[in-house]
Amino acid sequence: MSAVSGTGHELAKELPNKYLPGVGYRDLPEPLPLRKVIGPSIVLLAVSIGSGEFVLWPFITSRMGTGILWIAAVGILTQYFINMEIERYTLATGETAVTGFTRLWNHWSWLFIIFTAGAWMWPGWATGASTSLGFLLNWESGTINIVTVLGLVAIGIALTASPVVYQAVEKFQMVMVAVIFVFLILALFMGSEAEAWGNLFAFTTPDHPDLTPAVMLGALAFAGAGGSVNLAQSNWIRDKGMGMGAHIAKIESPLTGEPIAVPSIGWMFPTDDENMRRWRGWWKVANQEQFYFFFVLGAISIIVLSVLTASTIFGEDVGSDFDFIQLEGERLKEIVAPWFGSFFWITGAVVLFSTNLGVLDHVGRVIADILKINWLSENESWSESKLYFAIVWAEIAIGSLILLFAIDQPLLLLVIASSLNGLVMLVYSVLLIMLNRRTMPGPVRIAGMRLGAMVWSVLFFGFFSVILLQDQLSTLFGG
Repeated sequence: MSAVSGTGHELAKELPNKYLPGVGYRDLPEPLPLRKVIGPSIVLLAVSIGSGEFVLWPFITSRMGTGILWIAAVGILTQYFINMEIERYTLATGETAVTGFTRLWNHWSWLFIIFTAGAWMWPGWATGASTSLGFLLNWESGTINIVTVLGLVAIGIALTASPVVYQAVEKFQMVMVAVIFVFLILALFMGSEAEAWGNLFAFTTPDHPDLTPAVMLGALAFAGAGGSVNLAQSNWIRDKGMGMGAHIAKIESPLTGEPIAVPSIGWMFPTDDENMRRWRGWWKVANQEQFYFFFVLGAISIIVLSVLTASTIFGEDVGSDFDFIQLEGERLKEIVAPWFGSFFWITGAVVLFSTNLGVLDHVGRVIADILKINWLSENESWSESKLYFAIVWAEIAIGSLILLFAIDQPLLLLVIASSLNGLVMLVYSVLLIMLNRRTMPGPVRIAGMRLGAMVWSVLFFGFFSVILLQDQLSTLFGG
């Protein structure tokens, strides 16, 4: 395929066009100030707080204490560098990173559909939200499952009714994050102990029978967002209008918006002085937005929530699944005040509900983009927006069936999802190095410290993935 996309007549030589249409050149728009691009990293943060920050790392801390959190800090810092390489490609081209992977090899298209759907179809976050609220309202398991299904349907209706989906998701997640940080500030002063803070610098290593390789790989993947959620940064910054994403159509509701059936093929900008000035402006503001609103706030969330766990239930027999969340709320009622324990459970419901919103949204975005770009580019009936909503409602249906007829333990569901995402992160860390070395023009290409950070990411997730594989083979063959 060699058709030129964009306004330029010259085919951009940087991007491969063997598997997808070639692209033309187009100037970068002027960079925006930080205050106008805040949003994509908060959406990502809202997803990450409900996975690693509220559940997996506090669970680990309840067994090992706060000295284990140095591993979480390494994990979320690693994700900061990963996310910026995902953003690099989209800022420069307007295409998603997965589209870039497909330019390298067309089979990455269907493989990333499997990676995304397989790792995120488990409704552990919505189940966790209902379970946390159930501790407050004394719900039975049957009621929790029904409320979870209703919650998933409510998310689907909210997304479907939004004219421009990203704007609705961003506003909702900002409110959710604000509620979460009100709780974190109160927890910092009212529920944490000096000893738990002091033990942060003990630098212990995982040594507990409950901390299986699957749990640890999952916790590392979810020290931050994890898996294909990180890849959705491409979609979110594109809909925010950052970099070359400003030239790409946004996902709009087929009911209240005006979606267009055009594949999101991008452009490349010429590396003249003026465009490079704009590039440096975009790269600076994108790094600031990601650093402050994902890395810094995410690290604070992990630390405060884990310190709170260590201050209340460390060393106690906390049972299995979400029992440690129930026990932590009860201890907070005793230590601080009855209302504070209830606020903890309500915050948990808010955290996990906002995470499931982000999960449904990102899966719909990633898979819809892949389908439209690769197999439905000429189809005028199926816009990316229509595909998005079909996938969101399919996710809701599958999640509901899993809950009603199979697995309904939230911690198990989260461990399954997170460990699968750890393996996915190993794969796309390698691909991001290839993509941003091979397809970016020299002044934009990944190099130096950023390249070293991505090599570290490959080694980091590769090491834990090998341990997980060895553990699973040992279990399978009884040795």
